[in-house]
Amino acid sequence: MNAFMPFSYNLFVVAASFAMAMLASYVTLDLARRVRTAQRRVGLAWWAAGSLVMGTGIWSMHFLGMQAFKLPIEIGFSGGATLLSWLAAVAASAMALELASREQFGTIQLGLGALVMGAGISGMHYIGMAAMDMNPGIVWDHRVVVLSVAIAVLASASALLIFKLLRRVRPGQRLPYQLAASFVMAVAICGMHYTGMAAARFAVGSVCLSAGELGGPGLTAMVLMATGMLLVSTLFTSILDARLQTTAEHLTRSLQESNARLQAANDELQKRAFADALTGLPNRLLFEDRLIHALLRLDRTNHLRVEDRLAVLFVDLDGFKPINDSFGHAAGDVILRGAADRLRKEARECDTVARVGGDEFLILLEDVSDVADCVTMANRVLESLSRPFEVSGKKVQIACSIGIVVHPDHGERTKLVANADAAMYAAKRAGGGCYALFEPHMGSDASEQLELQNDLRQAIDRGELALHYQPKIDGTRGQISGVEALLRWNHPKHGMVSPMVFIALAERFGLINKLGNWVIDEACRQTAEWARNGMRMRVAINLSVHQLRESGLADRIGHALQFHGLDASQLLCEITESVAMEDIKATQRTFDGLARIGVFLSIDDFGTGYSSLNYLRQLPAQQLKIDRSFVNDLESSEDARAVVSAVVSLAHALGLRVVAEGVETEGQRDILLAMECDELQGFYFARPMPADSLFAWSQGEKPEGAVDFTPSVIGSL
Repeated sequence: MNAFMPFSYNLFVVAASFAMAMLASYVTLDLARRVRTAQRRVGLAWWAAGSLVMGTGIWSMHFLGMQAFKLPIEIGFSGGATLLSWLAAVAASAMALELASREQFGTIQLGLGALVMGAGISGMHYIGMAAMDMNPGIVWDHRVVVLSVAIAVLASASALLIFKLLRRVRPGQRLPYQLAASFVMAVAICGMHYTGMAAARFAVGSVCLSAGELGGPGLTAMVLMATGMLLVSTLFTSILDARLQTTAEHLTRSLQESNARLQAANDELQKRAFADALTGLPNRLLFEDRLIHALLRLDRTNHLRVEDRLAVLFVDLDGFKPINDSFGHAAGDVILRGAADRLRKEARECDTVARVGGDEFLILLEDVSDVADCVTMANRVLESLSRPFEVSGKKVQIACSIGIVVHPDHGERTKLVANADAAMYAAKRAGGGCYALFEPHMGSDASEQLELQNDLRQAIDRGELALHYQPKIDGTRGQISGVEALLRWNHPKHGMVSPMVFIALAERFGLINKLGNWVIDEACRQTAEWARNGMRMRVAINLSVHQLRESGLADRIGHALQFHGLDASQLLCEITESVAMEDIKATQRTFDGLARIGVFLSIDDFGTGYSSLNYLRQLPAQQLKIDRSFVNDLESSEDARAVVSAVVSLAHALGLRVVAEGVETEGQRDILLAMECDELQGFYFARPMPADSLFAWSQGEKPEGAVDFTPSVIGSL
């Protein structure tokens, strides 16, 4: 019977080897998750680095376990065999990480993976023991060797199964499960190693031929520190990468959500830019775009077959304004929405119905063969809109006038809408409630309007617009108390164009806000220039209903005042009573905004609208202007005098100043002064004049047609 040398273990190093096995297992589990969740190229990098780190961690546990083994003789390890054992550990780790990174692996794959991994770990162990280079060689207990290999395979199977199970664990619960799994894997790895060590016997008198090579306490400490640092730094890098990846995912999701919200907002803005807010129909901009594309399609198809046609129908509601005035703005909106719905139902899938004005609609008909098709459509629209609308429980009847233009029969393609508009007005002149086909003689008015609105678009840039100023006279002192700015257009071809013409044109073709903004800026600029020349003046400007409904009007006016260095009290905004009452909520919202910045407010043409005292009391106005129609009849009509007297008394009771406009005679002046009217304005005192003429008048120069008095403005505000 052979005698074998006794052996022992350094328990401190054994404990260190177990700790190393557990740390290596924990890092391995973390690396497996990184390899699986990372992008392909990044995942490959993690797989390569992970295989190296994981293999080194497992190998260092084995090496520490070998260093813990003590024999009565000095032992060491050959470098070549030790390196080969390390490579076996790295290869086994590479196999483990590759399998762990797969989305799915079944029982067969798990079994094959466990055999390969077990073989790699067993190879690492027994190659490492062969590095001792004993003479005579190690005597093996083959039953225990088989047991150690079985433990290695089972440990590998357990590791792969743990990889698979940990995928189901939620991120917030992963730490305790991963620690428990690391402990199980460490027990399995250490169990395989120390079982394998138990299979080895060393005969008495054996010599370690590699005793002078690798070994000793210093090497043990160095391996322990180096491997520990490698594992910890890898774990730290993995955790940092995980957090960066999580942050990147959060940022990506946040960016995607922001992009989605931005896209939704952009879609909504585009929808609002191309749709009418009240009815949801396309607006003029979208209609014109679809008309252009329809004309291009028509050009293409007419090269291939018999000529097709398209048509534009201009639909204008008859009798809409009286209903709006009688029943209110909300009732008018109900009718407009109802009319839009009826027009949608009459139109075909390929047609376009658009709202382009207050009560104006356009219909684009494509694929029509002749004029008869268009007439049929017009008759259907006439019949549909003639049916009563229900408003506030009442039946309301309206009609419409329709202008029809067919392309290519009726004029140039660039004037289709203008020609349809001209035909619609011909239908109105015929009594309304009917349609009219465009005829060439109608085009003269349409062409003139089209040319005029094109010129109006460029009038600002060409310097053709100007403000004239009409003085307001204080009834008590007989001095200028302010001026009203009135817009004038000096056309290079037509001369002075009437405001009645170009203001209506601007409202119809969407230019009124552009003109209004120019008036605001120019009035502020001129007021500031007068102030620099020693004349402090309050200037009144008129606001249209379109400006009143525009968001940000108060901010725009406030910016103009600030830019020109004016006090808000130097600007007075006038709005007609009928416009103010058309949308009382919009009026009050705008008036409140202007009042907050200190701009004075006035209700113009008072007495011609339908305002109630309750609404009037709610508006933060400082002034009422009596309509000129009442002033004209003061000398001849007792009723007119009674109305004006009542308005003056009412205004004073509400704390408002009263301005009478259209004063043209001395008799009118005397009657108004007797009624204690605060301010007077009209041709009797002075006609509207350019800014330089008004300044000259303030210096004592009498303008043509003005009354002879000294228009002092000192202290007029």
